[in-house]
Amino acid sequence: MSRIVRFHRFGGPEVLQIDELPEDKPGPGEVRIKVQAFALNRADYLYRHNMHAVTPRLPSRIGYEATGIVEAVGPQVTEFKIGDRVSNVPLGSPEYGVCGESALLPAYTLMPVPEHLSVEEATSIWMQYMTAWGGLISFGDMKAGDTVLITAGSSSAGVGAIQLAKDAGAQVIATTRTREKKHFVASLGAEHVIVTDEEDLGARVKSLTDGKGARLVFDPIGGPFLERCAAATAFGGKIILYGLLSGAPTVVPIIPMCLNEISLHPYSMITIFNDPVRRKAGLNYVAGRLACDSFRPVIDRVFPLDEIVEAHRYLEQNNQRGKIVVRT
Repeated sequence: MSRIVRFHRFGGPEVLQIDELPEDKPGPGEVRIKVQAFALNRADYLYRHNMHAVTPRLPSRIGYEATGIVEAVGPQVTEFKIGDRVSNVPLGSPEYGVCGESALLPAYTLMPVPEHLSVEEATSIWMQYMTAWGGLISFGDMKAGDTVLITAGSSSAGVGAIQLAKDAGAQVIATTRTREKKHFVASLGAEHVIVTDEEDLGARVKSLTDGKGARLVFDPIGGPFLERCAAATAFGGKIILYGLLSGAPTVVPIIPMCLNEISLHPYSMITIFNDPVRRKAGLNYVAGRLACDSFRPVIDRVFPLDEIVEAHRYLEQNNQRGKIVVRT
């Protein structure tokens, strides 16, 4: 038996409960891992509220990324063996959830864990860095010398995007909503940090770029904030929208975007992972940068499994600086 986090109805953190369930037997191509830790993401919030692109089937498991030890392998699995230390690339499927003491996963979603990373760091790799690689490099064609605007810079995806952009030689302007996180975001390597509750985003970015604006904007907020992003984008630039954290409808500011030939690219990391060619390219890129320690996840806070509800409440407060992790 394993303790598994599930929800039997939609709603806030209080709907989460720990159920004792029999351990799943791996089917063809599947692996079961003994979970050491799992990370929380904003997608967890959307999923348990039934606001995610993927519809949960109640009672539903939850969770996207974990680190653990392989404890059982199914037929046709040759690349992993019992005892291997692995972390998983988020799949975005209602059939697989990793929050709990064990998790069943397709073998192709697993990656070996770099030896120099802690359990907490290892469980915080793939959502943030694959999201950043897919948006900025695969879709954004980011090059050294590009000016990139990364909004919500203190989130785990924002942290990953700043590290990736700096590593690739881009000039980074990042945002945070409040002044309290400004020093943290600057410490990640952003040349400039804009506090959006206090400053005019478009005017400030233009002043920092000799009136040009950012060629790439990487934004998880959407809603009315998209208009502010457009005002900060250079002529012929691109906005990559990978989330809807504002919770409000996103209206495209079509006139300024047309006049400035700005393109909008809605994006999900899941589309990258479902494409074998791009998946391989992204995994190789991130694994290479991890191996030479160019990428290093930032851990904000670690909770024990028994405090899963409190961990999700903390997630909803939006005060974290980096990743929230739960140890089993």
